[in-house]
Amino acid sequence: MPAAPAISIVVPVYNEEAAIGGLLDNLGIHGSAEVIVVDGGSTDRTAEVASPRARVVRSERGRAAQMNAGGATASAETLLFLHADVRLAEGSLEQIGRAMEDAAIVGGNFDIRYEGNDWAAGAFTRINRWRRRWGIFYGDSGIFCRRSTFEKLGGYRLWPILEDYDFARRLSKAGRLALLDCPIRVSDRRWRKSGLLRTLGSWFLIQGLYYLGVPPGLLARFYRPVR
Repeated sequence: MPAAPAISIVVPVYNEEAAIGGLLDNLGIHGSAEVIVVDGGSTDRTAEVASPRARVVRSERGRAAQMNAGGATASAETLLFLHADVRLAEGSLEQIGRAMEDAAIVGGNFDIRYEGNDWAAGAFTRINRWRRRWGIFYGDSGIFCRRSTFEKLGGYRLWPILEDYDFARRLSKAGRLALLDCPIRVSDRRWRKSGLLRTLGSWFLIQGLYYLGVPPGLLARFYRPVR
């Protein structure tokens, strides 16, 4: 009987035909992790592209619901949640494994590096690095955690937006985090499509209104999909 994988990677997707193949190619060079692609009813070939190289799970649409569905079917003791448009650096999974050898560590994430060599990519990278020091990070940074901690926290809350930020905050209160220096490459498609100033403005607007108590259901109106 084959040994259970050390890490289960959960990727929520919706109409990510153009991106999922590249991620799966990237994950293929990182070892024998279990890869679970959770499809939220895509109308393109996302599931068809993913199925030869990952276990495809069907779920209701919504990133939180999809990640919870993937976490519920995962077989490893460590869960890593990735977006379809990110790429891991060499040695990323090994760094997670070493971090989780410390029983006090409940989870963590990677250091975001945005695609592109221009000032905008550099600015977004520095902004995220600064926010991370204050415990502010999101799902594109590759959040990982122990299965036991995930279950104790009840997974992701079924919010239409900021479900990843909320989970990160609750995770940080559950124990120590491993904020790994290993980079995770994140696509620049959001601000390339929506515009730099509009993207920055929506980030700060959504975060600010959240702190003022505006419910996520209303905040979702300020966040446009980029697929």
